[in-house]
Amino acid sequence: MEGLLSAHKRMEEGNVPVVVHAAAIAYGFVFLHPFEDGNGRIHRFLIHNIFARQGLTPQGLMFPISASMAKQPGQYNDSLEAFSRKLMPMVDYDIDEHGEMAVKNDTGYWYRYIDMTAQAEALFLFVQETIGTVLIEELQFLQSYDRTKKALQNIVDMPDRKIDLFMRFCLQNNRKLSSRKRAKHFQLLSDAEVSEMEDAIRAGYSSTRIQ
Repeated sequence: MEGLLSAHKRMEEGNVPVVVHAAAIAYGFVFLHPFEDGNGRIHRFLIHNIFARQGLTPQGLMFPISASMAKQPGQYNDSLEAFSRKLMPMVDYDIDEHGEMAVKNDTGYWYRYIDMTAQAEALFLFVQETIGTVLIEELQFLQSYDRTKKALQNIVDMPDRKIDLFMRFCLQNNRKLSSRKRAKHFQLLSDAEVSEMEDAIRAGYSSTRIQ
């Protein structure tokens, strides 16, 4: 981990291309796997963090590259296994009855000098997918959200928090408010109001992919 942090600082100060920098550090972290849980989430956070630190994305904008990874699980898994598939045959290990792994041989060398070409290439493809597809879908979703929210506010005068809650419940349930959620959160709405609001949501998201 000290070596990974040192490499991160050298890359940041040495103007290494940001995608190469992010690939080396984020994938390096998940390959080291220092924690029992959460390594994958931190790995993806590091990509976002390095992109932001290096100015790849405008300040305040979340670059949704994790969504691209989730849309292409095969390519994402291949980028992880490009390292582990070659490494595992060279690791002498046992797994006990509790599922705990014990490594018997020295594997440090393989982690010090990793060829990150496959991971950098994969990350470039995820960046391309994010710019060309995911960002466009996100912007379309947000535009639909703002437009639909205004339509709902014209039907019923409710606080923004309640409007947002109504929209979220409907979008999670095929654009319809469930009886259970209505009884718990929107019992004051009439049948006609609920029906009109559901129609507004269906109209607002008729051609938009639900996130």
